[in-house]
Amino acid sequence: MSTAPRADRGQLGWRGAWTLARRGLDWKFRGLRILVVCLVLGVAALAAIGTLTEAVRGELDRRGQAMLGGDVEAEIAGRQAFAAEQAAFARAGRLSIGARMRAMATVPGADGTAVPIELKAIDQAWPLYGTFTLADGRAAGAPNARTAWIAPGVAERLGVATGQSLRIGQATFRIGGVIGDEPDRLGEGFALGPTVIVSRAGLDATGLVQPGAMVRWKYRLRLPASTPAQSVADALTHKFPDAGLELRTRDKASPGLDRFVSRMGQFLALVALAALLIAGIGIGNGVASYLEARRGAIATLKILGATGADIARIYLLQLGLATLLAIAVGLLLGLAATPLIGLALKDLLPIPAGLVLAPRALALAAVQGALIAATFAAPPLLRARAVPAMALMRGRLVPPREGWRARALAMGLGLAAIAAIAVAGAEQPWLAAGFLAAAGGVVALLAGLGWALVRIAARLPRPRAPIARMALANLHRPGAQTGALVTALGFGMAAFVLLAGVQTSLDANIAARVPQRAPDYFVLDVPPAGLPAFRQVVLKAAPSARIRTVPAMRGAIVAFGPPGHMIRVADLARIPDDAWALRGDRGLTFADALPEGNVLTAGRWWPAGYRGEPLVSVDEKLAQAIHLKLGDRITVSLLGVERSARIASFRRIDWDSYGFNYVLVFSPNALADAPYNLAATIELGPDKGKPAVSRAILSGLVRALPSSSVIEVGPVLSQARSILGQMAVAIFAAASVAILAGMAVLAGAISAARAQRQYDAVVLRVLGAGSAQLLLLVLAEQALLALLLGGVALALGTAGAWAVVTQLFDFAWLPGWGTILAVLGGALALVMAMALGGSVGVLRTRPAQALREL
Repeated sequence: MSTAPRADRGQLGWRGAWTLARRGLDWKFRGLRILVVCLVLGVAALAAIGTLTEAVRGELDRRGQAMLGGDVEAEIAGRQAFAAEQAAFARAGRLSIGARMRAMATVPGADGTAVPIELKAIDQAWPLYGTFTLADGRAAGAPNARTAWIAPGVAERLGVATGQSLRIGQATFRIGGVIGDEPDRLGEGFALGPTVIVSRAGLDATGLVQPGAMVRWKYRLRLPASTPAQSVADALTHKFPDAGLELRTRDKASPGLDRFVSRMGQFLALVALAALLIAGIGIGNGVASYLEARRGAIATLKILGATGADIARIYLLQLGLATLLAIAVGLLLGLAATPLIGLALKDLLPIPAGLVLAPRALALAAVQGALIAATFAAPPLLRARAVPAMALMRGRLVPPREGWRARALAMGLGLAAIAAIAVAGAEQPWLAAGFLAAAGGVVALLAGLGWALVRIAARLPRPRAPIARMALANLHRPGAQTGALVTALGFGMAAFVLLAGVQTSLDANIAARVPQRAPDYFVLDVPPAGLPAFRQVVLKAAPSARIRTVPAMRGAIVAFGPPGHMIRVADLARIPDDAWALRGDRGLTFADALPEGNVLTAGRWWPAGYRGEPLVSVDEKLAQAIHLKLGDRITVSLLGVERSARIASFRRIDWDSYGFNYVLVFSPNALADAPYNLAATIELGPDKGKPAVSRAILSGLVRALPSSSVIEVGPVLSQARSILGQMAVAIFAAASVAILAGMAVLAGAISAARAQRQYDAVVLRVLGAGSAQLLLLVLAEQALLALLLGGVALALGTAGAWAVVTQLFDFAWLPGWGTILAVLGGALALVMAMALGGSVGVLRTRPAQALREL
């Protein structure tokens, strides 16, 4: 009777396999620590990032009504709602009307010090959701006509306190208190100054709301509980398609923040998954080393009658127990790290305090960790299962090569499952697929490089020096770990280079280029008739100042495309990511000449004094995003009136110039008859940084042009640097996990080669080699590998850093090559140190003891 079926089933069964597995398992997990460390790192990163992302999304959903200030918000630039529009708002639900604009605040009778502010006007219905509180703990609502609530920044910069006076425009207010918790602050977006809250009557008293003023009116609705917010927004869009309404609902209280959270969360999750995949290589090496150390035990079990299935069960149970422990520890660490990450990013994202449980994120991290462990542990486990006992006995001399198809199939299926889960759970599947494909391409490239290196080393002429000859031979001998080491070194050093490239480039963008190219002040709402007075104030305080002015107004793109076949923006199911200019209203201007910092890429500019058909020049990126061609038309809504123009040219805009950059620039005859004010930039030149000059300009503009507002660029850039710095922290944390995983991979590769190195050391000692020669041999082999891979790691890491900086964050590529090369040198030194540390135990092996174990 055939025993094949019985052999396939195994003789021990799961109970017997567990008995042997339990007895043979070192509960300190010696031999499996590489597997545990790699899994803990990867799972902790995935758990922390997934939990943080879900926590932020949950907070956005929970606080959506309070952040938005209502269930639906309709925002209009430059004008109040018409009677029919306001009536429609009021019929839909409880209505709160507010406004927001930039202004200047001063202290009456003081030294003339002025502070740029964000002036916020509210009515008695505000806030529709949430509670507005002052710093002293009082709950409050709209102030009376002559009272103002001020942000702490106003109090600090003007040296004022509750009960004192504040002048804005033509009105004087009594400070009623300092703002504590403003429920809709996060939904208001990026602020260009500290906030001052007044009533609508107070806003009227300032005299700042004039035709052409850059004021944004907000109409917020509190709907009945059973009314869907999106249906109300859709109905308003359908009823007033050309009104230029910018509508938001409680589900998308902050679309920009929601997009940022999704993009950053997905990027960090993919980086963590890539780190886990890198760690998988270490897991494979660690398992191979673990099974190699138990080669004698496996051979003995097979001689005593154990089948391949029995062997697989025994060690699968041991590996499974270590995997479960590692995943549990990784989940706990990820969960514990979330509050710390939240604390670091609290100014950037709405993050709930304390521990946050996100079952879906934790389950996904656990599943991916288990799949990684199973995928990379399968090849060495299948190898041990299939090899006969006698081959195991001779394994050090003749490493087995059979069964590679089964191992490749197991790994391929596992990797496919991991990729499928990652892509299916991503909000942008194509981005996730591309990222994983790139990671797979890097792995394949390094694997191919390792294969090629082995072949080349086998064909190179043998050096005369014995140490060099043996170091070269070690690269291609049977059982050499060259392929694993190439992958480990390549990933580890490339990760170091990538992190250094991203960090130095971000630092260069933030700390160097921005301050050098930005103007010192932006001035808004300068009346055309007040331009001479404006120039006089600025040049009197700073004679060498450079002033640039442009007409400025707000409008929304409502239609675009070929004549007769134009597409209404309101009819688009989804606005393309690069077509951000179609979302809400945008700055509009007109000019006789091509704006500074712009380059024509197609078409022609209109001549000075042009009087023909209205024309417009369009940013080439917007044109590419919505497939515009020369001769197409664009229609904008300006103060509720539609105006169309033919596209005459496309422009490439230098957004880094930090001047006036407009997506749409019209010919003067298209917009000059509409109410508008001027916007200006001031570059102080040699007078930059002088407090007296700044005070003179701000106080002089308040007296001469009280309706104008000034934006100080320094504080804005400081806020931007803070935000970008927090982004860099998140990138650094994710990249650090990848670096640690690469180090674990290297340690695993060294551990996997330990048994072979012990055998080599014994043979060489018997032949008369000393410890110094053996150490020199190890260092020569690792140095040869490290130097060969240094250039590859530099190329791969630099390419990855360039993609992150320019494609993901859309910054200029400004790497610090000195730092990058220093980091690469440090990585090489670390490799050599780890190789030396891993060889100390090998050099201490006693020949007699080792020979008895063979």
